[in-house]
Formats: sequence, structure tokens, C-alpha cells
Amino acid sequence: MGIERTYAEINARIKSGKAVVLTAEEVIGKVREQGLTKTAAEVDVVTTGTFGPMCSSGVFLNFGHSAPRMRMTRVWLNNVPAYTGVAAVDAYLGATEIPEDDPANSDFPGEFRYGGGHVIEDLVSGKRVKLKALSYGTDCYPRKEIETSITLDEINEAILFNPRNGYQNYNCAVNTSDKTIYTYMGTLKPRLGNAHYSTSGQLSPLMKDPNFATIGIGTRIFLGGGIGYVVWNGTQHFPGWLKDSEGNIVGSAGGTLAVLGDLKQMKPQWLRGTSFRGYGATLTVGLGIPIPILNEEILRFAALSDEELHAPIVDYSNNYPNRVGGNLGLVSYAQLKSGKITIDGKEVPTAPLSSYPKAREIAHTLKDWIQKGDFLLTEPVQLLPGPDAGLTGKTLEIRS
Repeated sequence: MGIERTYAEINARIKSGKAVVLTAEEVIGKVREQGLTKTAAEVDVVTTGTFGPMCSSGVFLNFGHSAPRMRMTRVWLNNVPAYTGVAAVDAYLGATEIPEDDPANSDFPGEFRYGGGHVIEDLVSGKRVKLKALSYGTDCYPRKEIETSITLDEINEAILFNPRNGYQNYNCAVNTSDKTIYTYMGTLKPRLGNAHYSTSGQLSPLMKDPNFATIGIGTRIFLGGGIGYVVWNGTQHFPGWLKDSEGNIVGSAGGTLAVLGDLKQMKPQWLRGTSFRGYGATLTVGLGIPIPILNEEILRFAALSDEELHAPIVDYSNNYPNRVGGNLGLVSYAQLKSGKITIDGKEVPTAPLSSYPKAREIAHTLKDWIQKGDFLLTEPVQLLPGPDAGLTGKTLEIRS
């Protein structure tokens, strides 16, 4: 009978300094060397990491009250609008929000200089951020206008709440058309001139627990350089399997996480404002998840390598914006990371939008926290839906 562990047993080993913790990269070699069964008996936790653009991110801010008090109905932070339909001095700043005078609002969206993700980075960096707010005025909130500046330390709360992070496995994006296109996957050159991908492969958190056997509501994680939590499945959470032409499983796809943490704990090197030419602003997020090795089956997935994990190749000149046609096949992360792949007999250079060295650093940081006893694992109060849940996405029907 294989090994069976509990969260309580693993946490007891962490507290005593006896837990064996390996990164998702390190455990691959361990399993190759001595096999699944022996490794599962030895290893308590496998750590993962990813550092890439995650558009569905943002922060809830509570500014505190002015004198006289004000119900803020419109708010700008460094000229970037924030959503105010929450409460008097609460606002939600989305990572992809851009200033009203940004080039995106002209006929040609050129170089994006600054957006919501950059404001979040500035706040975490301790910089002063200009706050402007307007109101219609009420008896209890008579003030109608305010202009001031704030720092992260000066406001009451700043809660990073990202509705869709840690995308399980994203596309390898290409362009078969005759013109350059500008996308959230970066600038794609015509006629298969390049290929971009944005998943860390063998370090990617949700690819190492594709069944969601350990990840759920309440899972403690590395988020933005601090400690955060999984609070729900992310939006567009449609976990499933990638299969080759013979029906063999060659990867997973579609799972996402909603995550939350205290922005005041976080660090600017793990929350970076990012811009894509011709598309817009976003936030590059550092995310890491520990996977408790409760049994041998969990380790089997946690030890999958780049050679065994694949991404779909998608033509962004066709599937986006038209959403027609299938993908152009599958490619392994080992091939993507080699710097070139072959599509229809053509050699295509590849480049990542996410940082593998940073993902490795996150996995090692999380490993260090656990080994020092500074980070205990949390057992989810409810696991997230896995591939067997049969979830499918819906398409908006346009009615005239």
C-alpha cells in the first residue's frame, strides 16, 4: 500500500524542522533517480512558482475619511480611474485600467505608458500616488472634491484581490496572417514570424496539481512576495485535459484561481506594472503554491517534466477575434524553451512572456519559508472543481 499523509502530519514535520521539501523542478530528477514510490515516502511538500502577466488582477483600497467627509463617486489614482461603486471611501483599481488620455483612446493605440498595474507597483514601492476624487455631496458626506496624495502606509487597507490568476496552461500564440498584430500575448509577427507562450511549464502551479487534489478555498500561497490565499476558483475556470491525436493525455488546461492577500505585505519585484504595445496595461504577478504529497498519485503529477507537458498552438489572427477554427497542434514546453519550434515545416522562434528564472526563485523562496517553519500548509475547506466536473465556458450571444 502506498504512502498516505495528512496535512496535520506534514505540518508537524514542518514545525519540528524535519519536513523534506523540494521544488517542482528538483522533484523531477528525484523521481527519475529512485522512482515514484520511494520518493513519495521521503518528500513531504513540492513547491511551484510562476511570474507572468495576469490581467484579471486588482486591489481594493480604503482611503480613510477626510474632514468634512466625502462619498467618493469618481476616483483617479495617478490619473488612472478606479471603480467606486462600493462605499464612501472604498475603491477597486483594476490592473488593466488606463488613463482617459492614454493613446489607447486614439485611433491607433500606440505605446502604453502607464495603467492600473503600474499604480499598484508604485503603491507597493512606497511611492506617493496622486488621489483625486469627486462627489455630488450629501448631508452626511458634504465634500464634493478632493485632491491629495497617498502612500500605502497612510491608507487603512489595501487588499490585492485577483479574480483570475495562475492560469493552468496558456496558449502558444502565433500569427499566420500577412500583417503584424498586437495582442495580450505581445506583438506577433506575420507569417509565423514568432511564437509566444506564458506558462512556466514544469514549475507552473496548476499543472502540477491538475486534479485539484490539494488546491482549494483557504490554500495558503506565495502571492506578490507575501502570503496570500486561494479564495475561490478563478473566473473562466474550466479545467480539463489536453490530448494528442491518439487520445493520450499530454497536459492539462483551463483551471484558474481567485486569490487574495494584504498588499502591505507584498514586494514590488513580485508585482510589476506591465504594458503591451497596441493592447494595454496589466500586472505581472508572482504566485507560488505548495503541494502536499499526501499520496503517490499527487506526486506523479507534481513530477511531470517539460517534455511531458504541452501547450496548444493557437493562431491569433484567426481564433482572435473570430473564435473560429481549431488550434495548430500541440507543442511541449521542452520544445518551447529550446527557443524554436516547427509549424507546418517552418522553424519558428519562441519567446516567453513569463519568467522561468523568477518562477524558480519563487519556488525556492517558498521552499525556504517552509523549511524555516515560517509557512505552514492549510487544508482547503473545499477543493476546487477538477477536470471531472465537466465545466464548459459560455459564449455571449449577440442580439440585435
